[in-house]
Amino acid sequence: MSGKSNMSKRYTPEFKRDAVELVRSSGRNVTEVARELGVSPEGLRGWVKQAKTDQGEGPVGALTTAEKQELQRLRRENREQQQTIEILKKAAAFFAKESMK
Repeated sequence: MSGKSNMSKRYTPEFKRDAVELVRSSGRNVTEVARELGVSPEGLRGWVKQAKTDQGEGPVGALTTAEKQELQRLRRENREQQQTIEILKKAAAFFAKESMK
């Protein structure tokens, strides 16, 4: 059995912010900082890229962290509303059938 976990670690926003700041301020590259912090270089590169986007320095059309969170919230609300609509449709059909008896 492999020693690696399929679960990715969760890091706090503060940890990510500090890691990105370390890359920016230390003069070291992402791989060196990632190794020092015990995180994957790919993950740290993503955090640096997202930080640039959040500061308005990202590629055109890239979503900021706040926009991603808002999109997740809206998608969750939409899913919940769709479920409610389906329940109401079933209830309406049930009561319509009952009233015909």
